[in-house]
Amino acid sequence: MYNKIWHQTQEDLNSMLDKESQKMLEPQSNRVFFFQMLATFYINYVQIFRNLENVYDQIVHPQKRILIRKVLDGVMGRILELKNEMVQLELTEYHYFDDILQDLKLAPQQLDIPIPKYFLKEKLEVIKGREKILAQILADCGFEPSSLKRSVKAIPFEEAVKIIQMSERARQGRLRALFMKQIYLQEYRTKQARLLGEKMADLGAAALRIQKVWRGFHQSKRIKKEREEEMIFLGMNPPPQFNQLSATVLRAEKVNCLRNEVQFKHEESYREAMVTIKDDLKTVEGPDIKESLQDQIRQWFIECRNLTGTFPDFPNAEEGGSAVIFSNKTPQQVIADIMASQDNEEKKKKNKKKKARKARKEKEKKATKDKSKEEDEEWKMSPSLFLDEMEKGNNLYKDLWKNKDESWNFPQEYDPELIREEKRKELESEIRVQVDELMRQELKNLKIAVNREKELPNKPRKKKEGKKKNAEKKGKKGKKGKKNKDLTADRTIESLYKELVEEGLLIQSLKVSLSDYIGEYSYLGTSLRQVSIEPMPSLLDVRQLVTLYGVLPLGSASVHKKAPLVKSLLLAGPSGVGKKMLVHAICTETGANLFNLSASNIAGKYPGKSGLQMMLHVVFKLAQQLQPSVVWIGDTEKTFYKKVPNAEKKLEPKRLKKQFPKILKLMKPDDRILIVGTTQRPFDAELQSFCKAYQKIILIPRPDYASRYVLWKEIIQRNEGVITDALNVSCLAKVTDGFTQGHIVQVVTSVLTDRRVRQQTHKPLTAVEFTAALTAMEPVYQEEENSFKDWYAKTPLGKKRALALTGGDPEKDKDKKKGKKEKKKK
Repeated sequence: MYNKIWHQTQEDLNSMLDKESQKMLEPQSNRVFFFQMLATFYINYVQIFRNLENVYDQIVHPQKRILIRKVLDGVMGRILELKNEMVQLELTEYHYFDDILQDLKLAPQQLDIPIPKYFLKEKLEVIKGREKILAQILADCGFEPSSLKRSVKAIPFEEAVKIIQMSERARQGRLRALFMKQIYLQEYRTKQARLLGEKMADLGAAALRIQKVWRGFHQSKRIKKEREEEMIFLGMNPPPQFNQLSATVLRAEKVNCLRNEVQFKHEESYREAMVTIKDDLKTVEGPDIKESLQDQIRQWFIECRNLTGTFPDFPNAEEGGSAVIFSNKTPQQVIADIMASQDNEEKKKKNKKKKARKARKEKEKKATKDKSKEEDEEWKMSPSLFLDEMEKGNNLYKDLWKNKDESWNFPQEYDPELIREEKRKELESEIRVQVDELMRQELKNLKIAVNREKELPNKPRKKKEGKKKNAEKKGKKGKKGKKNKDLTADRTIESLYKELVEEGLLIQSLKVSLSDYIGEYSYLGTSLRQVSIEPMPSLLDVRQLVTLYGVLPLGSASVHKKAPLVKSLLLAGPSGVGKKMLVHAICTETGANLFNLSASNIAGKYPGKSGLQMMLHVVFKLAQQLQPSVVWIGDTEKTFYKKVPNAEKKLEPKRLKKQFPKILKLMKPDDRILIVGTTQRPFDAELQSFCKAYQKIILIPRPDYASRYVLWKEIIQRNEGVITDALNVSCLAKVTDGFTQGHIVQVVTSVLTDRRVRQQTHKPLTAVEFTAALTAMEPVYQEEENSFKDWYAKTPLGKKRALALTGGDPEKDKDKKKGKKEKKKK
């Protein structure tokens, strides 16, 4: 099954690569058409990514998994590149594909980017070990979670006895009251029976009345059941066991677990086979390979002497040795290449003069073309760093796996022939190094014997080499001087780790998955933009951005190196929209360490300039050593305050402001470190320095009606609540306009107590219970949301977007500003 999915996905990828190779060279004059082209590529790659991720997680064959992994990382990187291009084109982080999804006949849910499971699977043991060490350090410091349960106030013995006596008397009183009520009801029934004794004499009339009531009840019950069945048939209501796990789902989960076990076994056997097969090849084929290589090089010596009259110079080990000459070539082909290279050198000299003339003419032409380009702008797809990887993977699939007969390999174990081919090349390169050393000595002996010439050392060359070495040493010294000194060279990583945990700078992230950030898609984004109304992003749009900018680059080292680099990310929004939850979710999904550099957390720690430098050095040294890492700065507007409030001056909230740009400069593409800032009052910060510090700004709004509806349903069910017809969820979603996810969670947990959960069978939940708890809370008003919108419009990307909507060109506007600045300087 998964092999079929893989083959279909590879075919889709092949067609996508063909389309991209055609469209890469074609410039587009229409901006809307160019965006639609990028969007279709993006959507198709997301579908390929979803299938490949599923296949890589479930397929068992170890050699297939290696190839799928390469292609998967390539597709992941290409998605990030296309996202970056769409942002540069539309000048906004949020894009809406309603019309394209309709054309492709896809649901919005199919745009959801999955998080590859191998992010955690491959380093599960490392994460578990790290959690144990962290728990041990916290326990030694007295921050053990179990100690919180013990921290109960001690009560004197006499007071404890009084409390027990009071509760026991109250219990006995309740029982006595219940007993007296039962006696009273019994006496009341007997009195009523005496009074109505004469009227109830007619048993026929009594039976008729009972029949009427029963038939009415039975009929209403039957009609209600038929109506429920009809609604289920029409798809208006879910089936009765919709929320319960079916037997097939449970069976599928068991199969997945078994597949994971088989994967592990096959990979272990594959690693063992890599060693054993290489050893076998070394003993069986090693001597033959050595002889053939020696014969090949000797023949080359003789042929070169016959043609040129002298023996050739043997390439150094640094240059690659004989592998440079004999790269899948026979000695005759090598000699032909030598003759051809001599002819090419003569041709190159002639072509240089012609090129110089052409260059002058082209410069003149470019000057005229630049004017026309300014009038008619054209858009081209920027070159990709991942297309080559995908093409290589696709070609490997075509050569090895597309038409391969695997009828002999039902359990999908490793293919020994493929290992032999791979290890034969490795063995040949190892033996070649040994052969090259022997043949260099043989060449020297031949030159002495045949030419009767002793190789004298070349003195001037040695001097030059000596000069070069000295220059290299000087250069190295200069470079070393520029590098920052290691302030903790004498300390181990374990001691630094312990220190940061004790100081509270390295904290344990909460186990929250990104899928727990619940919301609904924005279905009217495209139609609103067509009427020139900028829609507010939905919660799932926010989740997708966090996946693209935070989770995917941190999870894969190969993607992080080549993908558009995002060093810092800002999550801005009112309190309760889930900013901290998203930070913890990034750490959970990628297995990253979490460092807390919030202004309130670093207050009073590592005082002074030298202390601050030491703190940052230790934090980022550990973050590099134990990557992936997330550096969280909560309430980050305090670091960039316009004016520090008097109450907070002692805390020194602006300690990190000057160091922030230096930190960003030191971060390299190889460092899987992400700085994440969260703020609920971004307008209190200096805008210019704030926007320079954070590359990507994600504005998180209040949940809209659709998201609130989904939130109410999910959170009630997660807290063991049962949704019936008595509970109007739509009404709750409408009433709670302006309330955040945090408010909804708080309300549900306060209403659904253990006692209320037990009462649901005879007393179903109603909307009134939840609305009563909401009255004590303050919502996020429209004015506050507008203030966030206005602030975002002042950010660099917001300004560019506003200019583009009014018909202006952001790039021309930049040039004008630069020109004005230069004039002022003059």
